[in-house]
Amino acid sequence: MTAAASLPRQSSRPGEPPRPPEDRRRTIRRRALTLLIIVLLIGVPAGYLIISANQSRNSGKDKEAKYAATGLVPGRPSWLQRHLYQVWIPPDATKIASYETNNWKTSRLYVQFTTSDDGLNRFLSTLKATRSSLKANDIAISTRDQHVVNWSFNGQGPWHGLTHAQKNPAPTLDVVVNTSLPQHPTVYVVSRTIP
Repeated sequence: MTAAASLPRQSSRPGEPPRPPEDRRRTIRRRALTLLIIVLLIGVPAGYLIISANQSRNSGKDKEAKYAATGLVPGRPSWLQRHLYQVWIPPDATKIASYETNNWKTSRLYVQFTTSDDGLNRFLSTLKATRSSLKANDIAISTRDQHVVNWSFNGQGPWHGLTHAQKNPAPTLDVVVNTSLPQHPTVYVVSRTIP
């Protein structure tokens, strides 16, 4: 028995004329198509990996900056935060800032925003409250919570507040509203939950 068996050479069918050799243009076109397919099979996934890696790295930097913050950060809190802490922010709100703290005992979300008169009414309705539920000169947010985010409620007012208490694990919301600009009230919220 021989080490390498040779395959019989295939010949053209009887009565069929032999094929002419492939012309140069066709050869170049076939090789170019093969090269294009190889580049696409390797290049597209490699490009995707590079883009993904950059997005992941940038996302990590954004999260690092967010969680390294020690006070209010401009911007709307994430949908998940708003859902967990049950803080609804009107679509027309401006000057939005938030800050979240977590420890083994209590988690808190601090949010402030300026809205319209209608936006305030809709925000209060999410707490099953109305304008008449707000108590004049009632600073519902504790001194401790004010210090965490450097809020001061002794400036130009009038100031109104309310506490929307709920049974655990639902969050309790302390709300203070500054109506010095009646058409553009500023709302301060601390939502706290005990895990």
